Amino acid sequence: MKLFPKIVAVCCSSLVLTSCMEVLDKTDLGSTSGALIFNDSTLTQMNLDFVYDQNLPTGIATLGPGNPSVTTLSDESFGESKLLEGSLLINEVGDFGTALSATNNYGKIRVINMFLSDVNAGSLPQYTKNKLRAQAQFFRAWRYFDLVRLYGGVPLVLTPLAAVGVEARDKAFLPRNSTTESFASIVKDLDSTIASVPGRWSSSADWGRITKGTAAALKGRVLLTAASPQFNPGDAVAKWQTAYDANKQAFDLLTANGYGLHASFDQLWFQEVNNPEAVFVTGFNTSTGDQTRKNNGYDNATRPSYTGTSGGSNQPSWEMVKAFPMLDGKKPGESTKYAYTDQLFYKNRDPRFNKTIAYNGVNWPLNGNNSYKLWTYFAGGKTVEPRATNTGFYTRKAVNPTPAIGDVQFSGTDWIEIRFAEVLLNLAESAVGINKLDEAYTQLKAIRKRAGIEAGTDGLYGLKANMTRAELFSAILDERQIEFAFEGKRFWDLRRWKLIEKTLNGTRRTGVTISLKTTGVPADFATTRDNINLDLAYTNYFTLEFKPLDTKYAINWKPEYYFFAIPQSAIDNNPKLIQNTTWGGAFDPLK
Repeated sequence: MKLFPKIVAVCCSSLVLTSCMEVLDKTDLGSTSGALIFNDSTLTQMNLDFVYDQNLPTGIATLGPGNPSVTTLSDESFGESKLLEGSLLINEVGDFGTALSATNNYGKIRVINMFLSDVNAGSLPQYTKNKLRAQAQFFRAWRYFDLVRLYGGVPLVLTPLAAVGVEARDKAFLPRNSTTESFASIVKDLDSTIASVPGRWSSSADWGRITKGTAAALKGRVLLTAASPQFNPGDAVAKWQTAYDANKQAFDLLTANGYGLHASFDQLWFQEVNNPEAVFVTGFNTSTGDQTRKNNGYDNATRPSYTGTSGGSNQPSWEMVKAFPMLDGKKPGESTKYAYTDQLFYKNRDPRFNKTIAYNGVNWPLNGNNSYKLWTYFAGGKTVEPRATNTGFYTRKAVNPTPAIGDVQFSGTDWIEIRFAEVLLNLAESAVGINKLDEAYTQLKAIRKRAGIEAGTDGLYGLKANMTRAELFSAILDERQIEFAFEGKRFWDLRRWKLIEKTLNGTRRTGVTISLKTTGVPADFATTRDNINLDLAYTNYFTLEFKPLDTKYAINWKPEYYFFAIPQSAIDNNPKLIQNTTWGGAFDPLK
């Protein structure tokens, strides 16, 4: 696994000791000149690796007061949040940054801007400068996209600002750029990246570095967001066309460089270098050798707590479980080939179901035991688990089956932020936006074919024939819900489509309590259950009780949350900032 370890601006690794000595010999390291660092390719690369380390996504995003996972802000899972309670206060989405910090968006942007400026002033060959700068520009675009999708237009700081003095303070009082200007700046940075980085890095040691396809795929995601109802309530076709062009460029660049769908929906997480599906990837490792150990916490947090050292997060709601289609691609209750009942919810489902959802009685290889079966039922009112799942289910996607119990907290599984499957579905959605409906069908069928859904006599993999534009948009969102379950995408999809109220408001997400009946059950069930026919057990021995998971309130997402408030503390610090119209100000985030 490739890791970009955190490196300071002076040498601290034995791997580059020779270069350090050549450059910094007899130099006061407490006041090292930037020219000495950025005239040396090794030291410059180390500074770029620091930018990678600060900005690479490390798993499912968090948002809002208390930093809840975005999986709990949709119908995927559950969790209390002021966002869903409808009680959010003006200062409580603080990603904008209200204090000097190296870890908020603007703090990270400042580090990137300093790198860009210093590299430009250095004496490295122009080709090298362009390649180094282009990677940093990608991450500046990544940071600004994070801001714009939350707030709308933000101040665009593209050069390092002086940090000391009254004059420097006054120059730092920047107004918000329009949302249109902000998107344009993001796209400009990504276009620069596309122009100057390779389509594929030649050395496996560079696995995970930004490629042309990575930048083009992020550009496609950004412009798809700009074309979606959150930013495009008037459904302007020009915005969909721009999104389509960007996603077509991403598709073409990636396929030309050997990227594509991985052969296996579940095993794609465990192939690292040269994984064809990994477009934007964060490398993790368990090394104790020449690299700093950097572990992916998703695995240990997601599996049952008693099979790791923490665990139990990302528990699927019943709504998420029910969303998966049947084996023929039709929705539960709509298939004429495969009957559906809640009692036997697991039967004849889309193959992605068993590769995503862990349920009572399922065979789930864990901790090196390929025969392990998960049991989540209650007997005599008590759970048979050491600690019961709240929803009745666990997520098994991207959970490595091989580590022993004591080792799972050291997972080295890479996190894939953008998969090739997303590029296909981004292309499909933007194609629908410009009425290229046949192209959308092509991409949807490719995703469903890889999943293992039956093609059917019409070769449509369960898709309705001759769907309208509106029906295809809906079908793509449904497909994204299944394909990207627990990858941190569902909340953002519902938000950019302004569907959170329609999907969640007035509801309470649901869990399932599965209980063993008190009569008619074999006396030795607890010792023979691993060998019993599961259909027989569910039909004769188990009862299912559906219960609300949101017990304190019915969900009440408010329309002003589609653009969060600029924190009042930030406005107090900078009198040129104007609040969004949806929060009582004069700034229109749609312009």
